[in-house]
Amino acid sequence: MPARLSRKPKANDAVDAGKGQKAMGEVTVTVHGNQYRLACRDGDEKRIEGLAADIDRRAHEISRQLGAQGEARLMLLVALLLADELADLREGAGQVGEEEAARPLVAAAERIEATARTLAGGDERA
Repeated sequence: MPARLSRKPKANDAVDAGKGQKAMGEVTVTVHGNQYRLACRDGDEKRIEGLAADIDRRAHEISRQLGAQGEARLMLLVALLLADELADLREGAGQVGEEEAARPLVAAAERIEATARTLAGGDERA
């Protein structure tokens, strides 16, 4: 039975008229020499192929670095690598969000300080 990948539905997802079911696409991908037939939302085939190609590249890189690995262990290592990258991105996104949120506050504080200096009669900018 093919594996099913899901994501949040988009407005332009195809719907099978009369049945109210979304049309399903199918794609066959090769990862580390093994072929997998996957069902996916219609139109997601190219995206799935690209994601599988990335996993395949990572699997070959790990095999090249660590030598022969069992398939399950190799896929676990790929999954851990991807999870680590995702965690780094999430942490970085939080930091970027804090910096972006602080910018208007810093700018406002600078304007307030400049106004206070002007009102005090001592504009200290040279």
